[in-house]
Amino acid sequence: MKIAYKKRQLNVNLILGLVWLIWFFIGIFTKEEPSWMDYGWIFISLMYLGLYFYQKNYKYINIENGIIKVNGPFGKKMSLTEIKRIKKFAGDYILKSDKEELTINTQIIDPDSLVDLNTALEKLNVEWIN
Repeated sequence: MKIAYKKRQLNVNLILGLVWLIWFFIGIFTKEEPSWMDYGWIFISLMYLGLYFYQKNYKYINIENGIIKVNGPFGKKMSLTEIKRIKKFAGDYILKSDKEELTINTQIIDPDSLVDLNTALEKLNVEWIN
């Protein structure tokens, strides 16, 4: 099961990437001699566009083969059987095992996917803390 980002989250990254790309082209074509900072805008643009395509393709969370994994450059994963407690705090789910914690930000999850996530977490026989 894949838990997707909100469309707004994706669209913000796409729009920012396109804005910085346009700013880069304006800087390049309107100046006789572009400075090194003008080339920084293309870097920023590529970072936002790369983030957009990464988030669109890899989603926020994968739940497969008994493992929940938060995707990202420093993504964490945890076995569903290791989860002992789930704490709801400030719009986040904090999944706790004996050794580690995994935090899920529910503010950036698509509402349809949030229903799927809640269903998957409720199937676990664990203690819920509010």
